This record gives sequence, C-alpha cells and structure tokens, in this order.
Amino acid sequence: MKAAVVTFPGSNCDRDLAVALAQAGAQVTRVWHKDDALPQGTDLVALPGGFSYGDYLRCGAIAARSPVAGAIRAHAARGGLVLGICNGFQVLTELGLLPGALMRNAGLTFLCRDVDLRIEAADNPFLAAFAPGEELSLPVAHHDGNYQIDAEGLARLQGQGRIALTYRGGCNGSVADIAGVLSENRRVLGLMPHPERAAEPAHGGSDGARLFRGLIDAAVAA
Repeated sequence: MKAAVVTFPGSNCDRDLAVALAQAGAQVTRVWHKDDALPQGTDLVALPGGFSYGDYLRCGAIAARSPVAGAIRAHAARGGLVLGICNGFQVLTELGLLPGALMRNAGLTFLCRDVDLRIEAADNPFLAAFAPGEELSLPVAHHDGNYQIDAEGLARLQGQGRIALTYRGGCNGSVADIAGVLSENRRVLGLMPHPERAAEPAHGGSDGARLFRGLIDAAVAA
C-alpha cells in the first residue's frame, strides 16, 4: 500500500502517523499542504491531528481550502481511501467528504486521556481487523471533538451503518457518543481518537497498530 501523509502548518501528529503506517507495512510519502497533486499510485491519504493553520476561523476550515485540498477530493471521488484523525476528521467535514461538524467539547475542556471505544461498523477497510461490538482503547487529545449532526443526518448514519466507533461511557458531548464516521462508500473514515499514539507497547497500548495493520491487509487483499 502507498500512503500519503499530508502536513499542514500546525500539524503535530504527522510524523507519528507516518511512522505508524510504515511500521504496519505501508510505503509512506510525506505531502506538503502547498502541493497540488498526490504521489502517483497513492492508495491512502492520511490527514493527521494537530491544529492546522492554528485552527483559525474553524478547525480544519483553512486546510480544506489549501492547494492540496483539490487532490484529496479527487482521490476520494475515485474511490481512494482517506483517513482523518482528530484535526484530520475536522478537515474531512470541512471538505464535505463527511457529514456533520466537530464543535467545542461539552464543558469547554481540553481532553487528553485514554478512552474506551466500541466498534460499531467493521465492514470497511479501516476497521477490518475488528469485529462489531469489540472494544478497544485509544488516546484522545482535543478541544473540539464534540461531533454534532442534525436528527435527519443522524438517522441516515444509523440506517446506513456509517457510525464507525462510539465512546463507551461518553467523552466530549458527541451526539450518540459518536467517535468516528464513514462516508457512504465506506472509503473515508474520520475519527477523533489517535490510533498512531497507541501503535506500539511503549505507548501503553497497541490497538492502534492493529488498526493500521488491518487497514493495510484489507487494502492489499482488495
């Protein structure tokens, strides 16, 4: 698998994400926000966490209008895989590749801790290593991770099985405890927790490594 990890001004998890993908077996290329094209043969575009463009205007809003944004949209339109983690999830909603919005956390508090999660949808390349209902633990580190969508949109996500992950016991006020959502074709995933921060035992957990390995195995087998 060929993965492209995009770096925006203010990204702070891009190297961690590139390392985690490489350790899982991906061939990783780093892409700068001013690039207007992706490397040839890219299978996966990965958008990291951080504070792109300082989170000015809205989290992810400026990143969604950067030179590389058109290439990301075109990749998704071709059916390419796109993964957005934390700020990357915010960017995906601003790009219009995922519905809903990420708002300030309930209580207006920055959260930085491990959270328990439940797999809601495993019929996608990103969570192919897991079974529906299985639980895992990943870190979160965000101030604007409160996922919100209107009642009609929520019903659509639920009816189409596009809620990928939920928080066990709540986390940040997200509607229906949503921690991650999928696109209609299940080729785009946005999630607030950080699998790249749980990618080896030294991190205190390796559920993230399992996610990345499963993603790469599923992509190679497709």
